[in-house]
Amino acid sequence: MQPIRDVLTIGETMVIFQSNQIGSLENTTSIFPKIGGAESNFAIGLARLGETVEWISKLGNDSFGSLILKRIKGEGVITNNTIFSDEGPTGLLFKEQITPDQLNVYYYRKNSAASFMSKELLDNISFENLKFLHVTGITPALSKSCYELTMQAIKLAKQNNVKIIFDPNIRFKLWSKERAFQVLHEIALLSDYILIGEEEAIFLTNLTDRLAMCKSLYSQSNKVIVLKCGADGAYVFNGQLHHVPGFPVKTIVDPVGAGDAFDAGFTHGLLQGKELIECARIGNAMGALVIQQYGDIEGLPTSDVLYRFLENRIETDVIR
Repeated sequence: MQPIRDVLTIGETMVIFQSNQIGSLENTTSIFPKIGGAESNFAIGLARLGETVEWISKLGNDSFGSLILKRIKGEGVITNNTIFSDEGPTGLLFKEQITPDQLNVYYYRKNSAASFMSKELLDNISFENLKFLHVTGITPALSKSCYELTMQAIKLAKQNNVKIIFDPNIRFKLWSKERAFQVLHEIALLSDYILIGEEEAIFLTNLTDRLAMCKSLYSQSNKVIVLKCGADGAYVFNGQLHHVPGFPVKTIVDPVGAGDAFDAGFTHGLLQGKELIECARIGNAMGALVIQQYGDIEGLPTSDVLYRFLENRIETDVIR
């Protein structure tokens, strides 16, 4: 029996080793295991806000895979169709916070279990009654079979009138710029909502003006473009450009995961029937909260924390 859920996402999650102090890993005396992956970060963000979301992946048949599944399942994310495999190990990632403003990330994910994901993972997945499919540019970059899995998920979503939310989440360490450009454009054309970072938009459009970038992405088909601009907040384009200011943060502890948190907040807004501007405002709040703690998911708020934060920070929407 298929679990009841509104959102589905597919992707690799890794165990993250990170110190809670500033400095080179060479001189760090202790590091702690956490978990992180764009898709599971997004799923956990939604689950903490009370939404029903399923995460599908393939994990190594090892202690790291068990740690990941227990943590994600424990957050209330549906994991019924995530499987363990002997094809490869669970991927690992090391974070090195050299200074408050300089972060190095080291991946150990080549030939990981998740890189062997294929479209067969979807054989028993129902897209009926699903509202959103969340797709990133990371999963199709992992391998040829992962690319095929991503495109099959999009095909099934289209057949069932499921809206597609796409975050390019570009990782040039995983594939060439030429291949990334080709595949990300292919997925963008099929998406209903594109939640994209400013540097990613520059790469995909060869433009630097924010309005021009949004128009370029929008002109390819009728969709909603959300340009994520860090401290400057976000720009929502649906024929007109709306600036949604960000929330000031005194100290950024760990910037990784802010974009995933934004995506979760924005999608939560859509599920709650809120206007696009308010969806982006919720996304901005989620991003501001998550970067104030170490780890990809540790700062993701519950709905009570999120809405208290929003109530204390009234922002005026600037529209141009």
